[in-house]
Amino acid sequence: MSDPFVLVEKNDHIATITFNRPDTRNAVAEPSDCVEFVEALQDANADPDIRVAIVTGAGKAFSAGGNLKGMRDRNGIGPLASPADTRANYRRGVQTISETLSKVEIATIAAINGHAVGLGLDVAALCDMRIVSRDAKLAASFVKIGIAPGDGGAWILQQAIGYCRAAEMILTGDTISGEEAFKIGLVNKVVDADQVMPEARALAKRIAGNPAKALRLAKRLLREAQHSRLSDILELSAAFQALAHETADHKEAVAAFLEKREPNFTGD
Repeated sequence: MSDPFVLVEKNDHIATITFNRPDTRNAVAEPSDCVEFVEALQDANADPDIRVAIVTGAGKAFSAGGNLKGMRDRNGIGPLASPADTRANYRRGVQTISETLSKVEIATIAAINGHAVGLGLDVAALCDMRIVSRDAKLAASFVKIGIAPGDGGAWILQQAIGYCRAAEMILTGDTISGEEAFKIGLVNKVVDADQVMPEARALAKRIAGNPAKALRLAKRLLREAQHSRLSDILELSAAFQALAHETADHKEAVAAFLEKREPNFTGD
């Protein structure tokens, strides 16, 4: 039995989800790889004790994206026997990763420890926040191998860096450094390679120290605001506030502030 593609570790209200194929730069090769990652995300999202998920890669890469050998042999996550089969393969495979990452209620942080290419870059871009190694290489390189972004990358990168920046990355397929990714607003912070996970964990702990239900409501508002009118977000915000005001953690936060002490949040 082969080693799992995804490893999961949970502690301090944080789930660390690690791509575990360093010998292939954590390329996503099989439909089962997509299933493992989606199930790890869904499990973390369903766990009431988890408030943040960190996504990273084992070894020196985040993820090299799709596996080219599988594309050549027509037996992986890409082309199959016919165009109809290939379309279905994308919809039930890599696109489930994009859909799941866009819908999870917990906060997500990409710890980009190395190369993030194609699907790998889009996974990172779908996370709420990103910490990158200054040695990392990032590319939306689909056109370089004669294909288009099949995982939703044309939408994903626009949300992260705007149309013109996304168009440049996707239509040239050029590779950029961690420093360049920071300059164009693709990542929150660029650090030395050995500081990527410590920085990601520090950020995750700052988030996880807040009330769990308020975090999930705030994250949902952020995602909804990406494609909604202000009037719609105002209505949703009022509804979410009505829920938040009744939580035990909100009442504890107010009491702690007035009593000049540290709050003790329970997730209720």
